[in-house]
Amino acid sequence: MSSTLGANQSGAPAAKHYSVIVVGGGQAGLSMSYYLQQARIDHLVLEKHTVTHTWRNQRWDAFCLVTPNWQCALPGYPYQGDDPHGFMKKDEIEAYLDGFIAMVDAPVLEHTEVRRVRPRERGGYEVFTSNGDFTADQVVVASGGYHSPIVPRMAERLPAGIRQIQSSEYRNPQALPEGAVLVVGSGQSGAQIAEDLHLAGRKVYLAVGEAPRCARFYRGRDVVDWLADMQYYDMPVQEHPLREGVRDNTNHYVTGRDGGRDIDLRKFAAEGMELYGVLDDYRDGHLRFAPNLAANLQDADDTYNRINAGIDKYIEKQGIEAPPASVYEPVWRPAGERTALDLGSAGIGSIIWCIGFRPDFSWLEVPVFNGRGYPGHVRGVTAQAGLYFLGLPWLHTWGSGRFSGIARDAEFLAGRVAATLAGEEALAA
Repeated sequence: MSSTLGANQSGAPAAKHYSVIVVGGGQAGLSMSYYLQQARIDHLVLEKHTVTHTWRNQRWDAFCLVTPNWQCALPGYPYQGDDPHGFMKKDEIEAYLDGFIAMVDAPVLEHTEVRRVRPRERGGYEVFTSNGDFTADQVVVASGGYHSPIVPRMAERLPAGIRQIQSSEYRNPQALPEGAVLVVGSGQSGAQIAEDLHLAGRKVYLAVGEAPRCARFYRGRDVVDWLADMQYYDMPVQEHPLREGVRDNTNHYVTGRDGGRDIDLRKFAAEGMELYGVLDDYRDGHLRFAPNLAANLQDADDTYNRINAGIDKYIEKQGIEAPPASVYEPVWRPAGERTALDLGSAGIGSIIWCIGFRPDFSWLEVPVFNGRGYPGHVRGVTAQAGLYFLGLPWLHTWGSGRFSGIARDAEFLAGRVAATLAGEEALAA
């Protein structure tokens, strides 16, 4: 049975039972639909908002990819532009996704919140939504792992006159009230938002966390190109030195802005950005920070140099001619550890929380989760028959949650889905 819905449809479908229901209409869910259609497996994609909503509504105006365009390799829709080593800006990303959406033409039910999924006694699943209830033989959860923004409870005690937003709500410097801006967190979003504000001439205070960094270009090439040649992006999670622990790692900060460059927080500090360690608390009008700024900056630089050293070894082993090796040397060092900041004296008018998201699979009533709410799986296949996950960071490889690796994972899971359905049909026969 096939749904008559095409992409971006929001009317209720006639069918109530499907072989497969896919939860989530981002690049993961649409990629799954692409391969299910190839296998002629009837299915329905359920999307809480609109397809690829996050890319369009939770990115700032100056957002661009941090990986080169050639890594945009959604299934059946590789990058075809004239700048494979450039970095698509927000409007270009949206155009790329629009083309992919049109090509896949997935059976999508938009504006449909999945409120509950539970196994049926006779096999398969019940799926309860804001737009009707369904049943399915198998379910693919493709809603990602970034659901609930993390904001510490101390935020409740901050002065009401300070505007507080989360990274997904930030759009541009002009949209913030006058005054200095405190950015909390230095992962990819925090570092890039701090840069965006800094380049606009805003006074920025940055609480620096433990995020690592990497070079944009090294020895004549993008670091991503070197790592691709070194087959880092093909390494399955089971072969990574950290094993499944790598899923908890913060992404390296770097940028594709203006053709791509390093993000050097030390350089920003030399230009007037105020750096502090991890934000710990707020008391008596003062923010309190851990005395770990110097250590966090050093750890980030150590990772930067360690990645480059790995590239050096590869170049030497392969006998490749390349510009000479180098080691990053700090352009600025903190004079000491400042652990307190008076909000009033600093003139801070807004705070941007950039400390990540928590997964929220509370609607999924299946016993596959660990104590932190993360699903147990092997390459997206859970211990619960007919339940799969797709699009999670390091689900199988580094690219599992990105444009570069989602096709491989979706194709693999579609094969598992098809094999399971074929086995059930054989058993029934």
